[in-house]
Amino acid sequence: MTELEAERRRMVDEQIFQRGVRDPAVLEAMLTVPRHEFVPPHLREFAYDDGPLPIGHRQTISQPYIVAYMTSLLKLTGEERVLEVGTGSGYQAAVLSNLAAEVHTIEQHADLVAAAAQRLARLGIDNVFLHAGDGSLGWPPEAPYEGILVTAAAPDPPPALLEQLADGSRLVIPVGGRRGQWLQVWRRRGTDFDVRSYGAVAFVPLRGAGGWTEEEWGERRRTRR
Repeated sequence: MTELEAERRRMVDEQIFQRGVRDPAVLEAMLTVPRHEFVPPHLREFAYDDGPLPIGHRQTISQPYIVAYMTSLLKLTGEERVLEVGTGSGYQAAVLSNLAAEVHTIEQHADLVAAAAQRLARLGIDNVFLHAGDGSLGWPPEAPYEGILVTAAAPDPPPALLEQLADGSRLVIPVGGRRGQWLQVWRRRGTDFDVRSYGAVAFVPLRGAGGWTEEEWGERRRTRR
């Protein structure tokens, strides 16, 4: 076992398993994907630390526990087509690629998409399809999805994402403003949705038609002081 593999094992054992994520498939995916390949070179020594890391454009690669926890809430079986909103570094998509048949991921920053595509290709991951665009509008050409995961905070679940969710499937999304959000799971039941909250989280804002504008995000910060 290499030093990086040992660090990844400790990450899974101490940061994820001990905090209650026990799905064997999720744990195996977190062990399989080399997180250090998805962080900037000057931050690689911190790749397996218990926290998020910046990746540029005021975006982050999420804390390992949050990646595992949000993934586990989708309750994937391996047969699904999944949509991720907010490609970022490509790490979350790489984790999902081990748990779903097909992953579509969308990101507003074209250079992040290009960099993520290079990483995924280098690692031989061929069931992730990357798209540049407004993630709050989803990706209609491949809808419906048997799972949607959003890696940025929205004021409310974007209607387009709810529309693109298959019946019986789950949307995992942080909902709230700059001062904090709640991690929610919306499960479709025909034309209705069951909603559950799973604790407080802190994410960067979702931008786009169904997300926050710069002014709204800043205004929410000022009014809550």
